[in-house]
Amino acid sequence: MAIDLTGGLDAAREQVFAERPENPEMRDSASMWISDDRGELGIPRVAVEAVASDWDNHLLQLNIAFPDGRVYRLRDSGRSHSPLDADGRPTVLGTGPLAFRCVEPFRTWIADFRGTAAQSSTRALIAGEPDGPHVDVEFHIEATMAVPPWIQGALLPEARERLENSEEGGLMGGPRYEQLFRAKGSLRVGEEEHGFTGSGLRIRRQGVRDLTEFRGHCWQSALFPSGRAFGYIAYPPRDDGQPTFNEGFLYEGDGPLVPARVVEAPWLGKLQPTGEDVSVVFESELGRTRVEGVTAVSTFDVVHRPTMPNFPVLHQGGVRYRWDGEETYGMLERSTMRDKIVWP
Repeated sequence: MAIDLTGGLDAAREQVFAERPENPEMRDSASMWISDDRGELGIPRVAVEAVASDWDNHLLQLNIAFPDGRVYRLRDSGRSHSPLDADGRPTVLGTGPLAFRCVEPFRTWIADFRGTAAQSSTRALIAGEPDGPHVDVEFHIEATMAVPPWIQGALLPEARERLENSEEGGLMGGPRYEQLFRAKGSLRVGEEEHGFTGSGLRIRRQGVRDLTEFRGHCWQSALFPSGRAFGYIAYPPRDDGQPTFNEGFLYEGDGPLVPARVVEAPWLGKLQPTGEDVSVVFESELGRTRVEGVTAVSTFDVVHRPTMPNFPVLHQGGVRYRWDGEETYGMLERSTMRDKIVWP
């Protein structure tokens, strides 16, 4: 059966803003998570965040992580690229050394980076020491979509209600979807060069994001060699017992996404470099489905924010997943409010 990689979305949804939005808080965002299929490297988020209030200097984030604990990261802003491609279409979102380009909507995207990143380690990041000497970094990644896009709030009525009628819609940051892909690329860090194949997740978001009430989250997704896949986002239980956003999907290699809800999630509680059990359990029309997971590469952001002293601590990493005996590598992002972390 042919896979509808558009998920019914119009191709125009893939275009970036051609000019600065009038609302100064409006954002245009593109990001990717990439894992190679041998578990030798991970790019647990590379992103451009274009905010209308500073439209000429988009923000960028880059994490590159290796199983031996080495991490290369960059948090910066650069001169914004023109959004127009050679044919005059708004298909490019880039800043400084980083650019994303839509080659064919819902089918092919390219990510390119050529610049420097600060050398650190997973343990140094846990200790709150993110800075180090800058190293030359370059990569080129071609992402070929393999699963229909998941539009947040489109699978479960209760999830849609949370996005439309609670602060969790602001946390999500407006209309948002994500799509799993096959990856082929090259990466150079200093004198070290890697050619690789693998898989990843691509996210597009356009809207206003308000993190004032952010209490944390758990987010996992992966694509397996057979074409099976899963993904979800869940916000943690509330102290008052009110419902929270909890939506995901299972995918069997063709047909539509199967709506799912997470009943066991690996909420962040301690800061462990790698080797942590991050298995997840879903409930869906397929019954209970368990996907086993163990962290393979990790980055952390524990830096204290004086204006938001209890803002959640962030873990972004790559995971070795197993589902009914089939293995792959995929993404993980978790966060927990600072006062709920068990510190080393």
